[in-house]
Amino acid sequence: MDYNSNRSKLVLPEYGRHIQKMVAHAVTIEDRQERMHCANTIIGIMGNMFPHLRDVNDFKHKLWDHLAIMSDFKLDIDYPYEVPAPEKLSERPEKIPYQNGKMSYMHYGQLIEQMIVKAIAMEDAEEKKRLVFLIATHMKKSLYNWNKDFALDERVFRDIERLSKGQLKVDADEVKLPEIKDNYQIRTTTNVGRTVNNKKRHPGKPRHEKK
Repeated sequence: MDYNSNRSKLVLPEYGRHIQKMVAHAVTIEDRQERMHCANTIIGIMGNMFPHLRDVNDFKHKLWDHLAIMSDFKLDIDYPYEVPAPEKLSERPEKIPYQNGKMSYMHYGQLIEQMIVKAIAMEDAEEKKRLVFLIATHMKKSLYNWNKDFALDERVFRDIERLSKGQLKVDADEVKLPEIKDNYQIRTTTNVGRTVNNKKRHPGKPRHEKK
């Protein structure tokens, strides 16, 4: 039996062994014009294997690059695109720079600290007040995920003051943050003292009509 484990290793397995054999045959064609015609035919077959990628930018360019790679850069034709040099494939990619910014509170993250900086710079008092309230609400959720027993409004307000270095202060007597439940169901109180459940109703669940 002729098993794949006994055959030569495929350069690009996603194209299969038949395409690899076609490329190997194209390399052996002596007539340059016929060799180019064979290469175009192979490119057409390779493209038909991935029709969902036809609208992707540089799709054709990638196919010609793959053809050159599968031929081990031995296919001598007039490529419509610049083919990468073989040594380029062995180059190690550049290291991705990691952000080394320090965070005062890991459970809040850097985004909260950036938002606090934005809030400090805001001139409109009402807009600043609303932004601080949104920041505090998000901080309470983060604090709740970290430790439910410590998700208190007073702690959130104290952390805001620390993160802003005293430039943002929230009066605990005037501001009440939404209560957070285990399923993130937030309950707020309206101006008439009525409790409103803000959890969205399932779209497929009908409302009960009063008779």
